Amino acid sequence: MPRAFVNPPELHPTPGFSHVAISQGDTLVTFAGQTALDRDFGLIGPDDLKAQTRAAMENLSVAMAAAGVSWDDIVKRTIFTLYPEEFAAIAEVIDEVTGGAANPPQTIVGVTGLALPGLLIEIEAVAVLHGAAPKPGEL
Repeated sequence: MPRAFVNPPELHPTPGFSHVAISQGDTLVTFAGQTALDRDFGLIGPDDLKAQTRAAMENLSVAMAAAGVSWDDIVKRTIFTLYPEEFAAIAEVIDEVTGGAANPPQTIVGVTGLALPGLLIEIEAVAVLHGAAPKPGEL
């Protein structure tokens, strides 16, 4: 059982996330918040929340690949955004990027600003890696 999600019937429905993740693995992998910045530090999708969400998720996907995990290994996701009320649009893009993988527990936090002007969203995640953790320099 790499991970199982539980949604107690006593709690509200979970649109785009789960209430509880139970995971089993050898190594916890923590990912820094990813934003809509390209590798040259250029802003992707100015004033476009969906484009920025896609870029942040794609950047997170690159970090995940470097750690050897997939969307099926994610056990927690946190979203920081200037527009938390646009959750449906954010969730739509997340589902597209993750290929419909089961949604882990998630927190969405409304913020008044992010690290750089123009950023609308930042997404961080935690995964469980199954098997031995890579040694420094092996990645």
